[in-house]
Order: sequence, then C-alpha cells, then structure tokens
Amino acid sequence: MAGCEAMAKEDLLTVDGQIVEIFPDGRFGVLLENNHRIIAYTAGKMRKYRIRSVVGDMVRVEMTPYDLEKGRIVYRDKGSGGGGGGPRRKRR
Repeated sequence: MAGCEAMAKEDLLTVDGQIVEIFPDGRFGVLLENNHRIIAYTAGKMRKYRIRSVVGDMVRVEMTPYDLEKGRIVYRDKGSGGGGGGPRRKRR
C-alpha cells in the first residue's frame, strides 16, 4: 500500500440543515443548506439528554463521505422559537 492513502474513520462531513419531516421510527428528513435532502437520526447524547427536535429546527448533521444519503444530527440550534420548556417535573 505504498501509494494508497486511506481515509481516517473520523473524516466526517459536517453540514447545516433544517428539519422538514419527522418519520415515526425516530428519523428525520433534513434539507441541507445545499438543497440536498437526506434521512438523519438523532445522536446518542441528544437522546440521552432528551433534546427534542421539531419541523423547522435548524440542525447540524454529520455525514460519512461513503453514504451521502444518511446522517446523524449532532446539534440543534436553539434559534428564536420555543425557548426552554416549562419547569421540570420530578420523576418518580
């Protein structure tokens, strides 16, 4: 492999987009800033901290260069809408 350069696993594309559709299995249709539409799922940390996304939210998506039709939502921009939720209820 003297002349071949392999891509590192960490070589991800990061693109901004907007959620345009929510699918019942927890995935989202995202329209990227270059007008390309992909299917994306929520990253584990966003699920862990129960960060909810709705249609119209601006998000940051990580994609692998090998499959440009799928991605992972890693950040939801707070934007101008909604703000934080109401007071948190104590879980029992």
